[in-house]
Amino acid sequence: MLNISGTTFWLADDRGDATDGLFIDDIRHLSHWRLLVDGVAPVLLTAGVLAPPARRGHPAPYTVFRTQAIDNAGLTERLRVVNHDAEPRTVEIGYEFGADFADQFELRTDRSFDKPGAELTSDGATLRYRRGDWTRQTVITSNLPAQVAAATLRWALTVPSHGEAVLDLNAGPTGRPPGDAEQIQARAAADNAAFTSSATVPVTGRAELDNAVAQGLRDLAAMRVELPMLPGLRIPGAGVPWFLTLFGRDSALTAMFALPYLPGLARDVLRALAATQGTRIDPAHLEEPGKIIHELRSGELAHFGQIPYGRYYGSVDSTPLFLMLMAAQRELAAELEAPARAAVDWMLHHGGLDQNGYLVYRTDGPGLVHQCWKDSPTAICFRDGTPAQGPIAAAEVQGYAYAALRGIADLARTVWADPHYAAALDARADKLQADFLTDFWMPDDGFVALALDGQRRQVDALASNAGHVLWTGILDSEHGAAVAARLGGDDFFSGWGVRTLAAGQPCHHPASYHNGSVWPHDTAIAVAGLRRYGARAAADRLADGLLAAAQATGGRLPEVMSGLPRDQAPRPIPYPHSCSPQSWAAAAPLLLLQR
Repeated sequence: MLNISGTTFWLADDRGDATDGLFIDDIRHLSHWRLLVDGVAPVLLTAGVLAPPARRGHPAPYTVFRTQAIDNAGLTERLRVVNHDAEPRTVEIGYEFGADFADQFELRTDRSFDKPGAELTSDGATLRYRRGDWTRQTVITSNLPAQVAAATLRWALTVPSHGEAVLDLNAGPTGRPPGDAEQIQARAAADNAAFTSSATVPVTGRAELDNAVAQGLRDLAAMRVELPMLPGLRIPGAGVPWFLTLFGRDSALTAMFALPYLPGLARDVLRALAATQGTRIDPAHLEEPGKIIHELRSGELAHFGQIPYGRYYGSVDSTPLFLMLMAAQRELAAELEAPARAAVDWMLHHGGLDQNGYLVYRTDGPGLVHQCWKDSPTAICFRDGTPAQGPIAAAEVQGYAYAALRGIADLARTVWADPHYAAALDARADKLQADFLTDFWMPDDGFVALALDGQRRQVDALASNAGHVLWTGILDSEHGAAVAARLGGDDFFSGWGVRTLAAGQPCHHPASYHNGSVWPHDTAIAVAGLRRYGARAAADRLADGLLAAAQATGGRLPEVMSGLPRDQAPRPIPYPHSCSPQSWAAAAPLLLLQR
């Protein structure tokens, strides 16, 4: 069971007891939360309805209705105990609790971090954690006095004949008095409904597409997060559980997919990316003037520099994607002219367009090895599986740069009244396109290389990045048609979507993160790219597979799925640690709508 509100989320089992627990701003504030009734775990009857264990022929004497809601003050819970007997009864309610204040990065890596433990305070209802100037706490409050012992709270509820008794609790960092969980739920539902109802999406009459779009909108509504530097502005967090924060690449692509139907989302994303744009040279965080952020983190390990995050700028593509979004959205072109020019300047002078001819990234810096969307350590490899060494020029990144230059040139002509700047950007785009066709084209395969390595060799793996290349329009019609024909083949198409690496290559692995898996957003971009070059039959085939995957998963597309053939995997197999929901997967059906 997952509940999301901004940067707070709660992962529990069907009874409502913690599994992964309660996270607020990257820190786990409840790692243990278990309900006991009369000393035992209750039996789940249906969602939110529990009862004590009962023997056959002896109905349970009472029922427990459990309602949970979250917001930035933590977890609010209401227990309503209903007595079915003619006599009053006393029901003992117990909660076992614990908080380890783990940083998310402790939980998603194999690294060991030397940290002090949390301490239970003398009042028994508060856990506190301190490390130097870093402090966090979880305070548990209730509407009725509790008996406290050894991280367990107990209440003896007197429930009248055929009546009920109510226990309200709150567990979170502020010690807020317990509120009404139903009201918190209702407010969140109303807020999310207002967001989804503002989307001007057409009804296609195709059930699997309409359902996937509706579920995607609900997920985007739930994943909106507010940034501390821009109060009141909310942007889509990248995904739950690991990435519920601003990601430059993810937020920009999500906003682009949703732009025709939710233009306000693009405005908020553009303002957020401009507000966090790089302003200085900081090698530890890969920050450079004009560069768009990769990831924003606020946890303990970022605070102490044990991970190179906090504000981390380790992506080569966030900057051109920011510019592509601005050119497509257009409304903020005047307001954000300075950040846009700074971003173009970064591409030309820091990103490598002027010095190397392409946007490139190093593979030996702090943080991620690879700084394109396929950012796992082995993702950029030759066909035989040999890892590519940097500086790396990834194929799709050059497409993004091309589209960004063309888009900003158009804004310079039509909005900024700067024809000289527009002409200079168009000339740079012309050169990039010509160089790309020369350096990335693999004539024997009729396809584009995945990347160029540090020695300007073609990284020759056949990869889905080519779909992004088609989407950006950097190829001429002849080369584009050849790529489209190849990308629509059976070695790329799993039956559920396009594989990140075509099957049959030594480097292919269907259960990997980026080397043969299927990513919904990647497939949706391939569909858009195929349509751009007139390959509508191949585009429809990919789209049909993706919608079948959505239908098989209840409308919600996971971040990434196995690349096993559909006839071997009759249901999509999610990658074990993939996010669900995840923002660009949630927005992928919106891109499919765009014909």
